[in-house]
Amino acid sequence: MQHLKPKMDVTIGRMKLKNPVMTASGTFGYGIEYSDVVDLEKLGAIVVKGVSLHPWEGNPPPRLVETPSGLINSIGLQNPGVERFIAEYLPALRKYNTNIIVNVCGYKIDEYAEVAERLDTAKGVSALELNVSCPNIHKGGACLGKSPANITRLVKAVRKKTKLPLIVKLPPDIFNITKLARSAEDAGADALSLINTLPAMVIDVEKRMPVLGNVTGGLSGPAIHPVALKLLRDVAQVVHIPIIGMGGITNSQDALAFLIAGASAVAVGTACFINPGVLIEIIQGIERYLIRHKISSVKELTGTLRIPEK
Repeated sequence: MQHLKPKMDVTIGRMKLKNPVMTASGTFGYGIEYSDVVDLEKLGAIVVKGVSLHPWEGNPPPRLVETPSGLINSIGLQNPGVERFIAEYLPALRKYNTNIIVNVCGYKIDEYAEVAERLDTAKGVSALELNVSCPNIHKGGACLGKSPANITRLVKAVRKKTKLPLIVKLPPDIFNITKLARSAEDAGADALSLINTLPAMVIDVEKRMPVLGNVTGGLSGPAIHPVALKLLRDVAQVVHIPIIGMGGITNSQDALAFLIAGASAVAVGTACFINPGVLIEIIQGIERYLIRHKISSVKELTGTLRIPEK
């Protein structure tokens, strides 16, 4: 007997996604760069790279270095600024029938708020993701993400400037992540995304120098998946808003683990550098899993982790 096709749609705030798979900010450019190799309209959402109030040059090269089961980047949130994004990139993105989530970064809270205000009326933007945790800049977001009080002030300031769904992207703070998550929720965030990359570095022992021009960067890829999974489950136990899980997803099994741990959706990043088609493969893999387990909707999978009784 053939099973009915499961429902793949999910809701993040007021934003409805056709499926729970999106791109991770900073790994997919502005989306249009991948349009020749990925059917963008099959994705639940495209999360574009960070956008700031003014153009940022980014960090000095080298900016990327591979590690066992991972990648360290030190791009430094290079971007052309919000006005150029709205004028040059957003019109092309609007042509695709999918959600566009803009990652917002800044040095100060009022910069985040101003970017949010300008994007609030920009046609084609579905939601904002506040980057409070990027580990490869020396000020601004890197500081904001360390303090629950700062996150509260940031979310409240941005909330006043936009009606768009707000997603707060949390740092991999193993000691305080639940406090950070609750602060974001209480301040008015519609959803959370986690985790961002882990601070890391590589040393050239012959030169006795760091490989990256910025000395340190952010580690992503399969190496961080178990860490991300554990932190997501911790957060899922203390908040009531949707969570977007990310960190080392390379196949549908990785994505399913996040959903079972408590995520409502997932974001795929580093794996896209190796195989951009992995996004579609993950969507198909999740659907096959639902059919195999006779689950009628992907929403029913969220938070279904079974813990053995002691």
